[in-house]
Amino acid sequence: MIKYEKQILNVLLDKYEGSKSFIGTNQVNQSFTCKVAQMFPKYKDDSEYEFFCAINEAVNTLVAQDFVTAKKLKSGVVQSVTLSLDAINEAYAYLDRIPKSDIVIDLKKILLLYKDCNVILSAYCSRQLERLAENKSVEFFDDNFDMYESILKVVSKITEVKNETFERDFSIQVLGDSKAFEKIRSKIVALLCEYGDFPDRETLLADLNIVKNPGHVYFKGKGKIAVCGQQIDFSQMSGDMAISSEMLKNVDDVTVFGDVVITIENLTTFNAFNCENSFAIYLGGYHNTSRRNFIKKVYEQNPDKQYLHFGDIDTGGFYILQHLRNKTGIAFAPYCMDVKTLKANLQYTKKLTENDRKRLAALAETEFEETVEFMLENNCKLEQEAMDLMEIGI
Repeated sequence: MIKYEKQILNVLLDKYEGSKSFIGTNQVNQSFTCKVAQMFPKYKDDSEYEFFCAINEAVNTLVAQDFVTAKKLKSGVVQSVTLSLDAINEAYAYLDRIPKSDIVIDLKKILLLYKDCNVILSAYCSRQLERLAENKSVEFFDDNFDMYESILKVVSKITEVKNETFERDFSIQVLGDSKAFEKIRSKIVALLCEYGDFPDRETLLADLNIVKNPGHVYFKGKGKIAVCGQQIDFSQMSGDMAISSEMLKNVDDVTVFGDVVITIENLTTFNAFNCENSFAIYLGGYHNTSRRNFIKKVYEQNPDKQYLHFGDIDTGGFYILQHLRNKTGIAFAPYCMDVKTLKANLQYTKKLTENDRKRLAALAETEFEETVEFMLENNCKLEQEAMDLMEIGI
């Protein structure tokens, strides 16, 4: 019988915890009632007499302990049960259930502790404190405080990683367990995507220097590279080359023969790009430390070249360009990220989301103003992979 008593009491407490009374914003006194036949459909089945008796006995037990009041018919049928607000604390103790008010207090402490760690956590924690005030659930919290605090701890540290780091090593450094990060990986990525500014979920962790395996820098075009004193003239080769992040520290020199150095956001575009007079570097979204250091080395040894960036014509593409400039100190100019390119590829464009519109509005008074205005007016954005690349090159 006890299971029915607990089931009834839990349903009533759920209703109470989801109410305005719980957060003190009710303007009238509320009661919390459930119809027994709705909770237990078999209760009104005449062939289920034993079940009928068991439910009645459970209700009588709860009434006897002053946890609920019950509305009964002369026939003995219990129509409804109502939570006794004066015995809520006793009801929680009877169920061995942690009061939601206690959970909220603990969540607020954690959120306030991490709120000022970085920009992402500031936005996330502020929103969750608002949700708690509105009696809504906290995103990425699944009733496991240890796991939840691990998520926030990782987010507080992940933006500080300066060099490429294996996931297992990062997990040991931050969580003390080589496998702990993997268990919360999906929630970490989801939180960062929702409250950070990253263009690609798939490359997000790599962009933050957290990798499962060593990363590589891909490049091709007119130039040569010296590694440990050995010269490789890749301008004589077709296709691209890649250098692992470990080998980058052994690069002595990068010489560009063409007039242009261009970074390219997407791999498909990089592979199709025509490098007759240029040296192309695959950026892969927001560049990580390895790519940034390689780009800076190229610039240090070839400062007289023209530096361009070729990215998606969307908010992510514009922000990536700004990020590239800020982190490298190189005045990259946009390439094929303008109204002309949009018009030439209108048939391949996608419609803007509401979030796209909000982020584009923040770029309205920048160098991208004309393009942004066209995008908003024509409800369009363009990914590199969708462009006609047959003639694109330098």
